[in-house]
Amino acid sequence: MIMSIVRLAIGMVPVSLLAIAFFGFNIYGPGLALAAFFMNRILTSWAVGIVVSGLVLRNGLGAESLAWTMMFLIMPVICVYYPVSVLPHWLQWLAWSLPPTYVFEGMRALILEQQFRADLMVAAFALNAAYFAIAVAIFLALLRSARRVGSLLQSGE
Repeated sequence: MIMSIVRLAIGMVPVSLLAIAFFGFNIYGPGLALAAFFMNRILTSWAVGIVVSGLVLRNGLGAESLAWTMMFLIMPVICVYYPVSVLPHWLQWLAWSLPPTYVFEGMRALILEQQFRADLMVAAFALNAAYFAIAVAIFLALLRSARRVGSLLQSGE
């Protein structure tokens, strides 16, 4: 988890400075509110990472491709590129059940309208806490299963 933050910093700092230099877009302008939304996004990725780690321990490295597939499938639902309102009504309930949706909607409001939406921040954090607890439970169940069937002994390069 610490390495994910280090890797994020290594990737984001140069890119953000280039965005300022070439496009005049300052990601640091919104301040701590944007950083808090980023932190919520990191919490989501940690929860997904914990489940994927459990799947890899239980099923081997082939399970990693399943995680990438899942992320590409949910990307349109979490509204990375457009607001939730453009989704069909029957799909909006699924979007609002995922923490990244709140994060991207909050970031959109912050950057486009210069308005901090604390309700979106709190909802994202609450969902992240719940999903993180579920992810830990899933990981522990997969680890127990891996120990039981002996897949930990068969893993390796």
